[in-house]
Amino acid sequence: MLRKVAMLALLGAIVTAPAEAGTIGGVMYKDPGCGCCDGHAAALRRAGMDIAVVPTGNDVSVQARRAVPEALRGCHTTIVGGYAVEGHVPVNVVQRMLREKPAIRGIALPGMPSGSPGMAGPKTAPFKVLSFGPAGTKVYAVE
Repeated sequence: MLRKVAMLALLGAIVTAPAEAGTIGGVMYKDPGCGCCDGHAAALRRAGMDIAVVPTGNDVSVQARRAVPEALRGCHTTIVGGYAVEGHVPVNVVQRMLREKPAIRGIALPGMPSGSPGMAGPKTAPFKVLSFGPAGTKVYAVE
């Protein structure tokens, strides 16, 4: 229990530590063995976001606390700007959400579509990014 409290305190320090001017900080919670999650974190970092990656075997607790609908849950959850970003959401859609600051809990790209940030292969279809929150689930962007 004490180890868990220390880890949460450390995470709080990471999230609240001042980043470089103009840099957006966040935390990605992922399965320890998942490499595609690291690819998504790398894409966010290339866009100038300071993303800490926390390997955890219990992503469901993070998803439940952030009220991510079960049908939208993926292999990792990133908390950035007070929002949950579920799965391999394209970076420009994350940036748009952070600029617009909509009244939602977060956005999700269900599944693990080929060609999305962190996923190998060609993009075979437009990505439908969904928002979720008090008003339900809606299409937020089609990329």
